Amino acid sequence: MRTAITVPETPVPTRSTLNPSSRASLRTSGNTKTRLLDAAETLFIDAGYEAMSMRLITARADANLAAVNYHFGGKDALIHAMLSRRLDGLNQGRLALLERFQSSLGSQLTCEHILGAMFIPALQQSRCIEKSGPALLRLLGRAYTDPSPFIRNFLRGVYAEMAERFFNAFQTVLPHLPREELGWRLHFCIGSLAGILAGADTDSRIADFAQGQRLEDSQLIGRLALVMVAALKAPLLLPNSVCQFASMFAEHGPVLNSAAPLKTDPSSESPFAHDAASQHVNA
Repeated sequence: MRTAITVPETPVPTRSTLNPSSRASLRTSGNTKTRLLDAAETLFIDAGYEAMSMRLITARADANLAAVNYHFGGKDALIHAMLSRRLDGLNQGRLALLERFQSSLGSQLTCEHILGAMFIPALQQSRCIEKSGPALLRLLGRAYTDPSPFIRNFLRGVYAEMAERFFNAFQTVLPHLPREELGWRLHFCIGSLAGILAGADTDSRIADFAQGQRLEDSQLIGRLALVMVAALKAPLLLPNSVCQFASMFAEHGPVLNSAAPLKTDPSSESPFAHDAASQHVNA
């Protein structure tokens, strides 16, 4: 009779069972990945996508090209991971807050609630050091103003659904605005905000305006909402009405009038994925 032989089960290595040199290797690997993400984020915030290079990223991260390929597979994947690290959770929080407002308020939903769903999660995350802290707002500003097709296509593709959800919410509370007109207004509002956030002196400007007084986050969003809601609710320009700027352009001849035509439907780009976006609320 053949005796069954029991083969001892090989334990799965864990942090507690790894020897010191193996644990050090894991820490080094994890730190390298994080350093690459942090370096890419800092360079992107400061200079934008087109000014970034693998040499600058790896030098700042104290890593090499092989590490980038190992952890991410290349520069584009690294940039995707860098943006997703900050924006995925943020946008989930935005959508959750928007859904909560829509569910609890119904027909009482206002522009202010939608703007709150866009901005409150971003401002709260910017106060959390573990989630990049103040750098988050500059990251949002840079992401939504960066002219690189790579960045724009990434935001449109990954966050198109979220952008559409917010756009539809605005249409619900502003039913008198044609889709194209709403697209223009959101494009201008969120684009202006993103430009401000991309600047390095935003915090100092806010401090100057506050004149030494403490400005609560609710007050900051309140001031922002006042301007944006006024723009969103501005009267429509009637088709046959005279634009007051027409005569000003006419006084300066054909030079100014020869500017390239503007796109007719910015809403097709998604007002948030180009962000603003803000698209994401980001900001």
